[in-house]
Amino acid sequence: MRRVESLKPVSKVKKTVKTKRLSFFAWFINIFMLILVGISVYIVVIFLQMPSLDAILHETRPATIVFLDKNGNELRASNRIMGTPVSVETLPPYVWQAIVAIEDKRFFEHGPIDVRGIMRAMFSNLIHGRFAAGGSSITQQTAKNIFLSREKKISRKVQELILSYWLENRFNKNQILDLYMNRVSLVGGMRGIDAAARMMFQTSANNMTIAQAAQIAAMLKAPTTYSPLKNPEKNVSRARVVLQEMVRQGYISLNQARIAAKQLGPAKPMQNTNIYRYWTDFVLDEVRSRIGAFDSDMYVYTTLDMGLQERIADILPQKVSPYQGAVVAMNNDGAVRAMVGGTNYQESQFNRVLAMRQPGSSFKPVVYLVALENGMTPDSYVNDSPFAIGDYNPKNYNSRYYGDITLATAFAKSVNSVPLKLTETYGIDSVLNMAGRLGVGNKLRREYSTVLGASEMSLLDLTTIYAVIWNDGMSVRPYSITKITDPYGNVLYERNPSDPIQILLPQTVEYMTQLLKDVVMLGGTGHRASVTGILGGKTGTSNDNRDAWFVGAVKDMIVGVWMGNDDFAPMSSKITGGTIPAEIFHDVMR
Repeated sequence: MRRVESLKPVSKVKKTVKTKRLSFFAWFINIFMLILVGISVYIVVIFLQMPSLDAILHETRPATIVFLDKNGNELRASNRIMGTPVSVETLPPYVWQAIVAIEDKRFFEHGPIDVRGIMRAMFSNLIHGRFAAGGSSITQQTAKNIFLSREKKISRKVQELILSYWLENRFNKNQILDLYMNRVSLVGGMRGIDAAARMMFQTSANNMTIAQAAQIAAMLKAPTTYSPLKNPEKNVSRARVVLQEMVRQGYISLNQARIAAKQLGPAKPMQNTNIYRYWTDFVLDEVRSRIGAFDSDMYVYTTLDMGLQERIADILPQKVSPYQGAVVAMNNDGAVRAMVGGTNYQESQFNRVLAMRQPGSSFKPVVYLVALENGMTPDSYVNDSPFAIGDYNPKNYNSRYYGDITLATAFAKSVNSVPLKLTETYGIDSVLNMAGRLGVGNKLRREYSTVLGASEMSLLDLTTIYAVIWNDGMSVRPYSITKITDPYGNVLYERNPSDPIQILLPQTVEYMTQLLKDVVMLGGTGHRASVTGILGGKTGTSNDNRDAWFVGAVKDMIVGVWMGNDDFAPMSSKITGGTIPAEIFHDVMR
């Protein structure tokens, strides 16, 4: 009998195939959903790691203080990490056009990302076989500059895209370009094209030429590589490309580009502002005393003479090495025109103009003022001979005594016995009272050694004493600030000086100025300071040559000089106030 093969019903076969297809489809859907969930979780995780957008957009920073000299020229800025804010609406158009032309020429046409630009960059990279071109839009670069680190991670790129869409949704194109120009980092940790313009060309972004704008835009690709300071040739080469793009895109004419191309060149580094740091540190303390705590930017108009400051900062280190030194200069009315508190601010920020040191014989005019006020004259005779009171018996320099001499001779030769005898005659309290009238009495010890300069005082205080003399005996109060304003010109503080007080009688002033002039003009201890127009001066040297001083004046300028060691170690016995300090005065005033 013929065997009949058993066959599955057709419907069952179809069902099995259908079931398998459904299983495969379900499996595919599940895998797809898992991938979607994974991507979603990844994006959520990345989103949770996003920085606080509003907090960064409105980040706080230390208030910037811009210090200006007596003519309104900028000396330096404290806490400046960003340049002055700039805007598309206020900048010369070619400044932002140079940036758009080279960085993102379709910036105003595309959305958060430039798909065409990315495809073009990918094609260029494939042709070159390396990463030769980027496709990031200005919006993407803004997101990266403001919110993100420079780490090359996929997560950072995803964050960049998310932030780009957020920026374009919240701001218009001009505002995004403003953010980019104000936050991009180009020089030394400072941000913004204005900071770069000031650093590279010593001008603001608002005052840049087309050539300078092109050189700043050239840096955007790689700030160090295309720096006009470090790699001027590369910068100029790329700046030419910027100019070509500006012409091609209709921002400037061919003739403008040709003129700008001739102006391209290396940038000049900013002058070292450390030569003003002793001064600006001093002024900053004065700012705090005038207006208290502050949290907004401000402009401080100071009394500094920039040229005089630079001259002193150049001369001082050359003259006092290997020791330390300090110089302060002020006008008769107390306006401080220069302050150099040491030979090198980078090595030591201690301001020696304010250091308390023994003034030595430079304090003696205080004693002589007492004598002159009590009826003595420069021609009055005094006796120079050994003096002792109790255990205190100081000697003259080189232990030499001159016998009967005039007050003028005793002063010019800076003998020690005469001021001690004058103090004995008129009383130590008279001397301290005179010092108080001149502004330093409360800092002095009530003892005879004070007469010879053993009580410490600062160079600023000592110079102020002499300023009173050369200010016709009128009171002098040193000042460093004329006014303080906010960035919009609103006055926060303005100096309102009170009328000076007559401290010394005219006859006393006349005699004292004669004594001071004899010190430098008639072979006195300060003869090395002699210079055309000098009014006079006085030397001072403390025990063991630890401190050497000279204070002198020309016209309405009084200059005080100090030299010594920070650790109070003795200097060479050849160094006195009449040597290097007097020479520094001469060289500065020459």
